[in-house]
Amino acid sequence: MSAPPQQLLRRTGLFGTHKDLRAKMVDFGGWEMPVEYAGLVAEHNAVRTAVGVFDVSHMGCIQLRGPGSLDAVQYLLMNDASRLQIGQAHYSAMLTPQGTFVDDVVLHKLSDNDYLIVINAGTREKDIRWVRQQIGQMPHCHISDYSDLYTQIAIQGPKAEATLQKLTDVNLSAIKNYWFAWGKVAGQYNVLIARTGYTGEDGFEIYVPSDEKTSADVWRQVFEAGEEFGIKACGLGARNTLRLECSMALYGHEISDTINVFEAGLNRYCKLDKPMDFVGKAALLAAGEPQRKLVGLEMVDRGIARDGYPVRSLEGEPLGVVTSGSPSPTLKKNIAMAFVPAAEAQHGNVVAVEIRGQLVKAQVVPTPFYKRARKLPEKQAEVLS
Repeated sequence: MSAPPQQLLRRTGLFGTHKDLRAKMVDFGGWEMPVEYAGLVAEHNAVRTAVGVFDVSHMGCIQLRGPGSLDAVQYLLMNDASRLQIGQAHYSAMLTPQGTFVDDVVLHKLSDNDYLIVINAGTREKDIRWVRQQIGQMPHCHISDYSDLYTQIAIQGPKAEATLQKLTDVNLSAIKNYWFAWGKVAGQYNVLIARTGYTGEDGFEIYVPSDEKTSADVWRQVFEAGEEFGIKACGLGARNTLRLECSMALYGHEISDTINVFEAGLNRYCKLDKPMDFVGKAALLAAGEPQRKLVGLEMVDRGIARDGYPVRSLEGEPLGVVTSGSPSPTLKKNIAMAFVPAAEAQHGNVVAVEIRGQLVKAQVVPTPFYKRARKLPEKQAEVLS
């Protein structure tokens, strides 16, 4: 009997561009995606110091439209969408009835009856099914899966605005963090320009028509615009170390359908007091204080805490597990996030990570590990100069 045919990996509209750049490609959630180009550390540092560009087209987009769309969003997501203005976005999540995570998302308010939910690649099909199951019967709300209609390009770093401004007449400095605008980019393409990202740096995510010619043309012009700043193409490897330094959650690691909102430390995005019930609210109201907490770890002894490594007491008793871990290119330290019992979560507490059978000391530290310096308003900068 012949072996069953292998599942073909999906490709974004920029796949040919990545191959031309000799990117190292990997399977990521069923997508053939670049993990690195010239090297993870160089790509990471480009984002921290200048500008880097990511293909994030594997992410999904769900649009909810109609006079019932706000009610649908409020029932589906844990944050309070009634507070959003047109042109504003916020971080949120879809929860299970148990108060655990279906996925974390970014919600954009396109108009009073029109919302765009950006979902993660690895959970894309599951998320779309969940949305249809939860709100498919709600009146006056139309659900559209537009995931394959956009190429999403993330332009991130201190020089992101200067790079993208060369390609658009939209005043990018007027777009605040987690706001967006529509405008032409690269001379002819009408795109959504959002001041969002997953790196902890300033930057933009632009949503471009997904055909290969358009995607490649916009990518090329972005690189021409950023050449003077040393722009670099960046892969998933750098995206992971950047988000880890800023303690941003990744589905399947810091959040999942076995982790609730309080354990993940995302309480500030969960509006239990909003007027409309939402999926998971009742479970969270009944949950009480979490028995385990997500903490930051900084390695005291030599060793790298990798995803899935056990966390133990100094005596070797099991405490929890590392959810994400890596050397930090910015901080020049080995860092990690991990779940530990609430009693062990105090800053300064010393625990051990089991690395290849050895107990290696690590200290619980505040998160995020890295936080970018905010630009001062011009008048305040003049006073301090």
